[in-house]
Amino acid sequence: MIQYDFLVIGSGAAGLRAAVGLAQHGSVALITKSSVGEGSSEHAQGGVAVVLSDEDDIVLHYEDTIVAGDGLCDKNAVMTLVDEGPHYIKELIGWGAKFDMVGDHLDFTREAAHSVNRIIHAHGDATGFEIVRALKEYSTKIKNITFIPDTFVIDLIVNNNEVFGVTVIDENSKEIYPIFSKGVILATGGAGRIFKRTTNPEVATGDGIAIAFRAKATVKDLEFYQFHPTALHLKGAPAFLLSESMRGEGGILRNINKERFCFNYHEKGELAPRDVVSRAIFFEMQKTDAEHVYLDMTHLDCNFVKNRFPKIYNTLKNYGIDITKDLIPVSPAAHYYMGGIETDIWGRTNITGLYACGECACTGVHGANRLASNSLLESVVFGARSAKAAAIDLKNKKVTSFDIPINKYSDCNIDKDKSELQEVMWKNASIVRDENSLNEALNFIDLKLKNTGKNAVCRNCLEYFNMLQVAKLMVIAAKNRKGSRGAHFRKDYPEKIKENWHIVFENGEFNPIIR
Repeated sequence: MIQYDFLVIGSGAAGLRAAVGLAQHGSVALITKSSVGEGSSEHAQGGVAVVLSDEDDIVLHYEDTIVAGDGLCDKNAVMTLVDEGPHYIKELIGWGAKFDMVGDHLDFTREAAHSVNRIIHAHGDATGFEIVRALKEYSTKIKNITFIPDTFVIDLIVNNNEVFGVTVIDENSKEIYPIFSKGVILATGGAGRIFKRTTNPEVATGDGIAIAFRAKATVKDLEFYQFHPTALHLKGAPAFLLSESMRGEGGILRNINKERFCFNYHEKGELAPRDVVSRAIFFEMQKTDAEHVYLDMTHLDCNFVKNRFPKIYNTLKNYGIDITKDLIPVSPAAHYYMGGIETDIWGRTNITGLYACGECACTGVHGANRLASNSLLESVVFGARSAKAAAIDLKNKKVTSFDIPINKYSDCNIDKDKSELQEVMWKNASIVRDENSLNEALNFIDLKLKNTGKNAVCRNCLEYFNMLQVAKLMVIAAKNRKGSRGAHFRKDYPEKIKENWHIVFENGEFNPIIR
């Protein structure tokens, strides 16, 4: 039997930070279905929102987060984030993370819905990459951490509402086996791949949310999915993220007729909250019968743009676009999940020994709409807090192993099925929703779920099964929130719901509970 004291599932910023925190309390296995570090964290461009400037304070950061979250944030979780954030970012710097400087001071910029310049960044527009790099280098020096890449987690091993480990597939040998532990921290990231247009990498298929739901962990706020306003819209090119910092540094959005339009939708124009800007683009595209709008950086200093956004500049140059001279065709894309596995402010779920952090978790920090650049901060802060809680809670627990039934590996090819789901979800359950579109999506998902069980046991099929389950939870939640709030917009119920209630799913049931 293979066993460790602790298992961390996922190797982005949250998972790596959790593993580092656990290592001083026992043996740790960090399991990831791809290479170590691959995930949304590594691709995050904009920066980290953190109070390190003399012109800033945690009350301002707290208030900005609450406003962006449209009043649905958990205030205790937000205060924890903004209060502890500076400590953990300074810790990262001490571990070797290198953020951009102006002389001897950190270089601060501003993004949408922030009241002051508080965003720190690395290599211009490669902040997530730098944080993951620093965490990988630091964690690989710790002997207590074992990295297990190319290994897909099928399900949690749970008995009497207590977790004992996971079952996995070794992607190389195709072997299926259990790994036992005292506790499990899920840090598996988001679910952007359930949509056709997404900034997320291929690995973001909602696995952590799905396996937690099947284990009867409570999941929450699954109707709230954030769509980034500006992703590249070019035939034959992926929906490459164009950082919000581009608008923070003065970028302008123009419609297909080259007219500036954001101030027609919100007094803050391009710097309105992300959900507002995404819908502004959506409606402007409808109004002008266009597939995209333009992001204009051409009025800014050429050298400044190149140096501030080197990765974006070089990437788009490969597509024949010079962002210092050309208008950039953009449209919204699925970006970040505010909902997920319900946790307290220590990452604890309702299952003993099971914790969650990062994008797969719902701490309540983001409410109905995430404040720009709070995600990397959340990953580091709550990754560390989850590790602290697990170490304390499970101090006297012993690893228990026992025989469990194991299915045989069997391969399948369902790439077409995944594409169909992505098309249906993008058409019917993305930026703007209504009862008819949501019913169409739900009918499609239910039909597919009837014919897609866990009979075929391979990563491809199980990912698809996870995507279907998360998509169903999202659609049911969206159907039950008959009104608009934050990133969730119903065109048949455009009025804002003022009541502060949440939709949760408990006990592995698809029946929503409002509380």
